[in-house]
Parts: sequence; structure tokens; C-alpha cells
Amino acid sequence: MAHGAHSTTMSEGKNGRPTKYRPEMDVQAEKLCLLGATNEQMADFFGVAVATIHNWMDANPSFLDAITRGKVIADAEIASALWNRARGYSHKAVKIMLVDKEVRHEEYVEHFPPDTQAASLWLRNRQPALWRDKTEVGVTDKDGNDVPLAPQEVARRVAFLFSQAEAAEQRPEGSTVQ
Repeated sequence: MAHGAHSTTMSEGKNGRPTKYRPEMDVQAEKLCLLGATNEQMADFFGVAVATIHNWMDANPSFLDAITRGKVIADAEIASALWNRARGYSHKAVKIMLVDKEVRHEEYVEHFPPDTQAASLWLRNRQPALWRDKTEVGVTDKDGNDVPLAPQEVARRVAFLFSQAEAAEQRPEGSTVQ
């Protein structure tokens, strides 16, 4: 059943097991989502099956809203942290020192340079067509249309490339192919 669709609960007078859901679970679910909990982890926390979490979301709009709020806020905070990490950032910090038997607090600005791994992750996820690690190679006709290759042709071409690589490894250094 899709989230938001109508489901049957005991309060509507239908047969079935009484629900374990209680309205106070909304706050718990939101906090769990803010901590990054998945539906599976929430099910473990509440001692129910994952399907029950989905049923509660369908039957209780406040529960669905709490989960949505928690997940949206958590995702936004992580995206913001990743963004800052990718482009570099600065923040105020305090250095605590002991000078002449006296504790001193010195404020300063700590600088963090851009992180290439964070930038790469951001770009690969935001613009996968431009930044993905995988390169696709294909064959096109004169009009630029993809031409599917039969498995035998792919095998033949791969074997040819391997034989070329092997031959290159066996040639003495400095020799050229005629």
C-alpha cells in the first residue's frame, strides 16, 4: 500500500490485532530520523516489522509527517556539511592554553581547505552524466545511432585487444611495430 493511502485500523471497527502505535511515537520517530535511522532501524526500535512502520505511515498522517520532517532535516544538514567540506570553510574556534599558571582562552579562525573527495562525491551524485567514474564505449553508425554488437563480436574484439596487449608486452624495449 502506498504511503498516504487509506488503511484499516482497529479504531475503525475492523477485525485485526490492536495497533501498537501511539501518538507519542511521532516524536520518537522524528528524533530517530534526525539521527539517520532507516525504516528498518525504526522497526527494530519499536519492536515491529518494517511493514508495520509502513502501515503506521499510511494510517497516521502525523507519524508520516514526523518521519518526513526528520529525514528531510537530517538529509539537508548532511548535504550542507558535504557542500561545505567540498568547497572548504572556516569557523571560529577557541584555543585553551596554560600561560604562567593561568588558563587563557584565545579565539581564532580555523580554516579547512576544500576536500577533493567530498567535491567528487557531490559532483558524481549531482551531475552523474558529467562526473561518473565509469566510461561507456559504444559503436555508432554514420548518423550517430547506437549499433548493438552481437556477443560474438564483443568477444572477438576483446580477444583482439588482449592479443595486442600481450604482443606489446613481449616486444623488446625500444622496438616498434612494423
